[in-house]
Amino acid sequence: MANTPKLRIIPLGGVDEIGKNMTAFEYEDDILVVDCGSIFPKEDMLGIDLVIPDTSYLVSNRHRVKGYVFTHGHEDHIGATPYVLSQVPAPIWGTRLTLALIDLKLREHRVNGIQYNAVQPRDEVKIGQFTVKFIKVNHSISGACALAISCPAGTVVHSGDFKIDYTPVDGEVTDLSTLAAVGDKGVLCLMCESTNIERPGYTMSERKIGETFINQFRNARGRVIVAMFSSNIHRLQQVIDSAIRFGRKVCFVGRSMVSVSRVAMQLGELVIPSGYTVELDDLDSYADDELLILTTGSQGEPMSGLTRMAFSEHRKLQIKPSDKVIISATPIPGNEKFVSRVINQLYRCGAEVIYESMAEVHVSGHACQEEIKLMHTLVRPKYFIPIHGEYRMLWQHAELAETLGMDRQNIVLPAAGQVIEMGHDSLAIAGTVPVGEVLVDGLGIGDVSNIVLRDRKHLSQDGLIIVAMAFDRTNGILVSGPDVISRGFVYVRENEDIIDSTREVVRNIIASYDRIEGSDWPSIKNRIKDELHRFIYEKIKRNPMILPIIVDLG
Repeated sequence: MANTPKLRIIPLGGVDEIGKNMTAFEYEDDILVVDCGSIFPKEDMLGIDLVIPDTSYLVSNRHRVKGYVFTHGHEDHIGATPYVLSQVPAPIWGTRLTLALIDLKLREHRVNGIQYNAVQPRDEVKIGQFTVKFIKVNHSISGACALAISCPAGTVVHSGDFKIDYTPVDGEVTDLSTLAAVGDKGVLCLMCESTNIERPGYTMSERKIGETFINQFRNARGRVIVAMFSSNIHRLQQVIDSAIRFGRKVCFVGRSMVSVSRVAMQLGELVIPSGYTVELDDLDSYADDELLILTTGSQGEPMSGLTRMAFSEHRKLQIKPSDKVIISATPIPGNEKFVSRVINQLYRCGAEVIYESMAEVHVSGHACQEEIKLMHTLVRPKYFIPIHGEYRMLWQHAELAETLGMDRQNIVLPAAGQVIEMGHDSLAIAGTVPVGEVLVDGLGIGDVSNIVLRDRKHLSQDGLIIVAMAFDRTNGILVSGPDVISRGFVYVRENEDIIDSTREVVRNIIASYDRIEGSDWPSIKNRIKDELHRFIYEKIKRNPMILPIIVDLG
């Protein structure tokens, strides 16, 4: 045993944050990657569409990456796949729905040549020197699995996102017996999610939501509009069943809602009787009380279906006073302001709005304390690494593990990029690898740096002044300008005195030179910026970005 090489676990994301989940398992020359997720951009990431993990370590070791395994199909676990797999291609393993959702992304980004391997719970697959067993767990999406990852150094149980639901919508409960059997054989390490570690007790069953929706549909007089995550197939099914019970047709709105529901129906994960779906263009053929509209936008995303309806920006749908709008989700940390803004606007439109604080229209897909305790008790690991949570959550999860008898020396509070090396008799931090955030802006991947974000923030707060002029260096005269163009700084027509004074400052700077050579322009531009900054700040206490443009006519 002493000569057995060590297992190295490297979190590339998903620790000290909620989202961007990605972990590399390394044994000798083989690397296995679990999940490949994204995260919503923070408020100060202006213009950014998506944030994904820095995978430069995988890129530099691409020949060693034997495959990717996925716990489930949520964006925070699969959202980075088209960007990562295009750089580090390797076979992928997951349940049918998970692979179908990944396939949508890869085809949209024209990433080809990836080998798909569909699995079912309790399947075991060999990937390099690793053996991976998929274990059924309950979550807010079909096909979620925990993983038992084995290599000669030992077995690691990765919980994925889970809860223990004794009355799930699909009737398939978390496979506690397989988790216990893996625990009986001996588990080197447990990596367990921490999202709901601050909540005591148990998470409410998803089936409870069905009762709420029946009551909401019973009392609805106009259209019912439900905003939710498109990947929550079980909830989609309950909402649709409630609508059909009261004679309503179903219309899907929003690109992801349309594409995911179509895939789910093709796989048999979502069942809608024939004749109960309608297209967006055909809504006018039905009375309002005959319609259910399922849309994206539960997180207040600016371009989502619900947001565009609320602000009258949707090409086909606007909110009416007779509408009942149900937001069936909890805001992801950081999205609270966006959701609140949409709810306020829905009220302004006169709609009846139902959200989590008013009715049981959402339950979490994540385990609370008692379910997490059960996971620890069944698996009985030697070492423990809390994952999927902000730092306070990881810390509280470590404390909970201690109350269950875990030695604190056997617990690692992970940081992204840490190399956690373990064997039967050893646990240590063996260095770090490069990690961070890669920002996706349109088709650009990683080309927006902190400097660009800083400039965007500067522009958003103080605006821009462009000072343009043409200079005849031969005769030493200004041919035109300086012209001052203001964007987001002041309204020119109402502030002509400031604009005129700005021009005068620039003229005085140019006039102070007896003779200007071509090599002088950089220093002149810097002087213009410095002196204008001082002048404007003294005048109105603002600090706009200043961009001098000088055309040298020679």
